[in-house]
This record gives sequence, structure tokens and C-alpha cells, in this order.
Amino acid sequence: MKTFLKWLAILSGIILLVIVLFFVGMRFHDGPIEIISGGPFTTGEPASTPADWSFLKDRMTIEFQTLDPETSRTVWCAVYGGRLFVVSGYMTTNYGKLWKQWPHYIEDDNRVILRIDGKLYEEKLERIREGTLVAPVMAEFGRKYGFTGTPDPVLNGYSWLYEVKPR
Repeated sequence: MKTFLKWLAILSGIILLVIVLFFVGMRFHDGPIEIISGGPFTTGEPASTPADWSFLKDRMTIEFQTLDPETSRTVWCAVYGGRLFVVSGYMTTNYGKLWKQWPHYIEDDNRVILRIDGKLYEEKLERIREGTLVAPVMAEFGRKYGFTGTPDPVLNGYSWLYEVKPR
């Protein structure tokens, strides 16, 4: 029995080490892999901000990188009236406070780089807390991702809504 527990402890330690090394290594990777945050973008060609983001209307996710710290992730996006919006949910939950760090980075430095189809767009994110845009934008998120898109999550702080704007 002691031998079994010893080998179980060794195996558990190896698995934990591999997981930690994977996440540390991702900080140096060119962008995120699905929901796993990555490092700064090292590939892509600079592009100017489009006047209309409608080409992303049916795109499920986009990649973006914060500048301080230089980390990247994928986020849901919605287009309303040719304008681009991203959202971060779970902001009032304990696991959201651990998992969703990027909105807090944006409070200090709202500059971001979007990487879409190999093009890099230097933009900024402006948080929307209320107003006439909240309801139709959240309805578009609801249509796209299959949930009831009401403005309530934004208005009560559960979800943080941002508009992508040129720098």
C-alpha cells in the first residue's frame, strides 16, 4: 500500500508540473489557444481600423492582446450598426474574479491589439455601463450565442460590455 501511495504521489506531482509548465509556456506563445490565454502577438500584419466591422457579424470569437501586461485571449464579439463590441461575463462571481483578469487590465490601460484573419488592428476598449446601446447589443449577443440577451447583466455589473474604438 505504501508503494502504491508513493507512486500515486509521484504521478500526481508529474501531472501538476506538466500543467504548470504548459501555462507558463503559453505566456510565450504567439496568441491564445482557444480559452487558454497566450503571450503577445508575434505574427500578423498591421491594418487600419475598418469603418464598418460587419464582416465579423457571424464570427464567434476574436483574439485580442492587452499591452500591460502583454497577454492575449479569445473573446466573444458582436457587431451592431457596424460597430464592434466584446463582453466579459461572470464578473461578480468568485470564479470570474479569478478567471477574468483582462477587464481589470483594461481599467488601467484600455489599448488593445485585435488579431483577425492575420491582420493586427491597434484599438482601444471603452466600457459601456448603461445607455441606449446596451439592450440592442446584448440582444445581438443573445442571438449569436443562444441566450436571452437582456441588458440586465450589464446594468448590474455581472457582464462588462466594451466597444472597440480606434486609438
